[in-house]
Amino acid sequence: MNTNPSLLTWSEKDSERSALWRSDQNLPARVVLADDTLTADAAYRLACEGTGLLWRGDFQNARQLLQALARRIDKPQKAKRKKADTSAPAMPGAAFHTHRQAQAQRTRVLSQVLIELDGDYGIGLRRAPDAKQACAQAFGPAMGQASVISLRALQGVIGAFEWRKNGVEVPALGEDLRIHPHYGVFSPVRGEYVGLVAKAPLPAALKEHSIAFDIGVGTGVLSALLARRGAKQVVATDMAERALVCARDNLQRLGLQNQVQLLQADLFPPGQAALVVCNPPWLPARPTSVLEQAVYDEGSQMLKGFLAGLKAHLCDGGEGWLILSDLAEHLGLRTREALLGWIADAGLQVLGRLDVKPVHGKAQDATDPLHAARAAEVTSLWRLGV
Repeated sequence: MNTNPSLLTWSEKDSERSALWRSDQNLPARVVLADDTLTADAAYRLACEGTGLLWRGDFQNARQLLQALARRIDKPQKAKRKKADTSAPAMPGAAFHTHRQAQAQRTRVLSQVLIELDGDYGIGLRRAPDAKQACAQAFGPAMGQASVISLRALQGVIGAFEWRKNGVEVPALGEDLRIHPHYGVFSPVRGEYVGLVAKAPLPAALKEHSIAFDIGVGTGVLSALLARRGAKQVVATDMAERALVCARDNLQRLGLQNQVQLLQADLFPPGQAALVVCNPPWLPARPTSVLEQAVYDEGSQMLKGFLAGLKAHLCDGGEGWLILSDLAEHLGLRTREALLGWIADAGLQVLGRLDVKPVHGKAQDATDPLHAARAAEVTSLWRLGV
């Protein structure tokens, strides 16, 4: 989400209006007022043209309109997929890029239904929810200035508020222990990689040099797990301020704040450790939002940077744990030979590897356009040493 909003302007009641624009998407080409009299077909045409629909009707009707727009987008996509099934794509990577383009277009269209937030984050529409707390958590305290957000993004803000309030159960941390993800920080809903960190044998060097690094701390789930597994000190880094705030909150909830030091840094903190853990974004593609930065890493920059710098940050007998899915390989975006080459070029060797099959819903969904790759996916913890 844009933390330095642009200004959105529109005409209403013979006057020019403006408000902060809270979106990762570009400003709409133009803005028109919309209400309950607007048909879904007309709204779809306008949204496809890039016209923002600033809603002035019933809030629940806006939700229904958004669902109707989604149906109109998804129906032709399903027809295209069915037609494409008769002839195999030229390359596995082509299916991914086609899927990404379709998802980007879907996001652009659905982001055209707009909601105005008052200066205190109130929503002046009939049957609107109270989103003041959710918006304050996402954007900071209300400053008295009106803003505009897409209904789709607002739903994400409210959903993130509930996730943060209720938390995500992480069995590897212990019974009934939860991680509470903040808005804009990737949630550990796919717990298989956490299980790998819980099961992997700790390096013997950790007994004498009991320092571990967690590169890209996110919610803090892996730092918490390392601390609970016996690392006397964990130094965790992240570039995103949101992630550091989120990790600090979770570590305090778990009573581990004294064992984990948080630093804002690009990859490694100073010094060496007996164990260095990194769970980089798994797919080499350009992220289009803050949240996507946890999934997509253009040019595998974080992965390459971790491997290239790991050797210098390992003490004698230390290990680097690289947590990585092979989904990129099945999608034709990266080869196993390339990964092994980066490891070798960094002066590292593979000491062992733990594998697990994902159990998330998309791996079982045969209608997913990337189903073949997802069904074959394996998540691995690579134990690397010098």
